[in-house]
Amino acid sequence: MAARGGRRGSSVGVGAELGQGWRRARGGQGRNRRGHSYGRDWRGVRGQGRPVRSDVCQQKGFRLQFSTQEQGPQICVVGSGPAGFYTTQHLLKHHPRAHVDIYEKQLVPFGLVRFGVAPDHPEVKNVINTFTQTARSDRCAFRGNVVVGRDVAVSELQAAYHAVVLSYGAEDHQALEIPGEELPGVFSARAFVGWYNGLPENRELAPDLSCDTAVILGQGNVALDVARILLTSPGHLEKTDITEAALGVLRQSRVKTVWIVGRRGPLQVAFTIKELREMIQLPGTGPMLDPADFLGLQDRIKELPRQRKRLTELLLRTATEKPGAEEAARQASATRTWGLRFFRSPQQVLPSPDGRRVAGIRLAVTRLEGVGEAARAAPTGDTEDLPCGLVLSSVGYKSRPIDPNVPFDPKLGVIPNMEGRVLGVPGLYCSGWVKRGPTGVIATTMTDSFLTGQMLLQDLKAGLLPSGPRPGYAAIEALLSGRGVQPVSFSDWEKLDAEEVSRGKGAGKPREKLLDPQEMLRLLGR
Repeated sequence: MAARGGRRGSSVGVGAELGQGWRRARGGQGRNRRGHSYGRDWRGVRGQGRPVRSDVCQQKGFRLQFSTQEQGPQICVVGSGPAGFYTTQHLLKHHPRAHVDIYEKQLVPFGLVRFGVAPDHPEVKNVINTFTQTARSDRCAFRGNVVVGRDVAVSELQAAYHAVVLSYGAEDHQALEIPGEELPGVFSARAFVGWYNGLPENRELAPDLSCDTAVILGQGNVALDVARILLTSPGHLEKTDITEAALGVLRQSRVKTVWIVGRRGPLQVAFTIKELREMIQLPGTGPMLDPADFLGLQDRIKELPRQRKRLTELLLRTATEKPGAEEAARQASATRTWGLRFFRSPQQVLPSPDGRRVAGIRLAVTRLEGVGEAARAAPTGDTEDLPCGLVLSSVGYKSRPIDPNVPFDPKLGVIPNMEGRVLGVPGLYCSGWVKRGPTGVIATTMTDSFLTGQMLLQDLKAGLLPSGPRPGYAAIEALLSGRGVQPVSFSDWEKLDAEEVSRGKGAGKPREKLLDPQEMLRLLGR
């Protein structure tokens, strides 16, 4: 978690402290988004001294609840990943006077685009360019290094803004809940991904890759990402933004075989065809698929939806067809292998003789009950032991509750909502994984977040949100200052960004990520 500077003060009542902070902001000196000082005219805090033509708002369909001499709606978004930025983008595009503050617990923005997307998928990270344009808008501000729920309560944000959108994603992982899960050598795929992508909280993970065989539990895109990073030549990764610390460990890796294990069968895998094709074509590796797992599938393929059909056809060809001469030669020269194990559910992590680390995993053999993607895995009573020195659990991410006063469904791992409106809490919204669960790709989150933004603007237009002025960040800034919290702006991030790019240039990398929050603060002169 990001380090803090200064002494954290005690918090008084929400209303009282917000009132004091607001009066201080109105009467004192401070800085606006662009870093310019402002005085007693509080509208200058938000750059709202300029009148806005009423016909502009009328054209957009918004009733004039906000006087042309007053501020536009102040909106707070919590989380600066794809959900947060796409929600912000929609709000700024479709309301000409909305102002959005994006709060983020990390010192740096972009969430899973920075910390989740694989380093050998730079094209996926191009969306950062769009997010950067949004963040540079006069009507948007990034407030990093602020942990909502700890540094500031959601209720305090609600008192300061006309609306609050929770877009903080899924920062936890689903536990296996089996014996031996705590053994050294067992990691969540989320932590492993965070380690090689430079997530500060995972920078000291130090996985031991001295074993021959690794097992990944789960058959989604994250599982294939992890398998690919384990088996890719370090020489290829050297030109990506993978951290130098992770690259050093991977250079010493002795992992030659990776098993990717799923509870169900080929028709239920969660990865996409792009990721599967990358694995099949991965230089220096060969696939291991059991043709018996695919018996009878040929006759069922024609009934499948198009995307599932193409994916299954590729799996079937890889498992059952004899490769051509060129592919056979490539596979024959492979020094590393990967395989898909179907109809296996983890039952126990097996310890080494001295009990000091993982030595294998016991898998329950399963069979399917039902058909299609809704089929369930049921145990047959048989088990098998698979020797390995590394276990990575990739059975799903999970959201955490952010604040005791925000509704949360612990079973589903989401905030109960209706099209993004948090149930029972007017003016509170959610988008992304905390809204619908950790599923889909970035484009899915974009559509989902646009919908939440649309609902918020509908409520604003219908007069369901507060119509009077709200202090926005001016009030929150006073609270954070009194609590010893040092927010980081987007211009601060751009300084860190320039430093990362500079450090990477010498090694031929796009950047060398900063890992230590304390170092980041020092670079910013904090």
